[in-house]
Amino acid sequence: MASKKKTAAKGTPCTVRTAGDPALDRELLHSMLLQRRFEEKTGEAYALGKIGGFCHLYIGQEAVSTGIIGQLRPDDYVIGTYRDHGQALVRGITPRAVMAELFGRIDGCSRGKGGSMHLFDRNTNFLGGHGIVGSHVPLAAGVGFAIKYRGGDQVCICFMGDSVVNIGAFHEALNMAALWKLPVLFVIENNRYGMGTSVERAAAVDDLSKRADGYTGMDGIVIDGMDVHAVRDAACKAIERARTESRPSLLEVRTYRFRGHSMSDAVSGTYRSKDELDEYQSYDPVFSLRDAMVVAGTLMVPEWEAMEKEVAAIVQDAWDFADASPEPPAAALYEDVLVDTTS
Repeated sequence: MASKKKTAAKGTPCTVRTAGDPALDRELLHSMLLQRRFEEKTGEAYALGKIGGFCHLYIGQEAVSTGIIGQLRPDDYVIGTYRDHGQALVRGITPRAVMAELFGRIDGCSRGKGGSMHLFDRNTNFLGGHGIVGSHVPLAAGVGFAIKYRGGDQVCICFMGDSVVNIGAFHEALNMAALWKLPVLFVIENNRYGMGTSVERAAAVDDLSKRADGYTGMDGIVIDGMDVHAVRDAACKAIERARTESRPSLLEVRTYRFRGHSMSDAVSGTYRSKDELDEYQSYDPVFSLRDAMVVAGTLMVPEWEAMEKEVAAIVQDAWDFADASPEPPAAALYEDVLVDTTS
């Protein structure tokens, strides 16, 4: 019988800081702004034919990835769905490597073989975007099982859309995680429109500033996904519980995507009104944090403008790098995808 292997931790937990910390707020704002501008540039590249196939933008949901992934150690794991660009950036895959992958080029994080829906990077333990709805949830449970079997204290974060709760594998995986006490945080990014489901919309837009603080089920909590600090606080508790007690949690994050489901549904679609979209955009996580910092006097307008210019330069550099990267040769079909994206 095989013996259990001990896995040494490679990193240390992030320092816990609270809302109102100017340094923390700048980090969070920069992270969300980079994702926003990167995704806007991605949309532009898709329209110009630089990106082919499917493409699902993360615009509006940046507080979720920033609030959760930013608290992980280097040896923790992240796995998600096809709406994965922003999560990959927060996890540490370089903008160059992500954009090159979107362009289908050899310097992409998956050597141009995965494209928008299948970003993968072994160097950052980013275990890919997955195109089949719900297919990755059991994989996350498997990662959690492997961590526990080896005696490690890593954590696996599993992102999913709200439509995943209609998939049988979702319930099976969560049941196993609870029974076996696996260190997995399951995150439902409830962006209000499950693909292929019927959603009755109330006349009034939900008040995202109100959230339920009570724990139910397998240590589950509903949180305001447009408030990066609310997401961060809830995730911090769940991550530490998984790390120290090997207990799974289910976090339902009420967020909202400002673009359509994919680039084929690029604006508001036929299922929501412009008024609804405008209402939700008043909760924009990027500009809500920026405005709060300006009011608090921790961010000056010139500083914001400088941050905008810096991020714009990073995103343009990613575009230029991707555009200059060659396409994979035919022989690459027979090669393993082993790419160093840390440079």
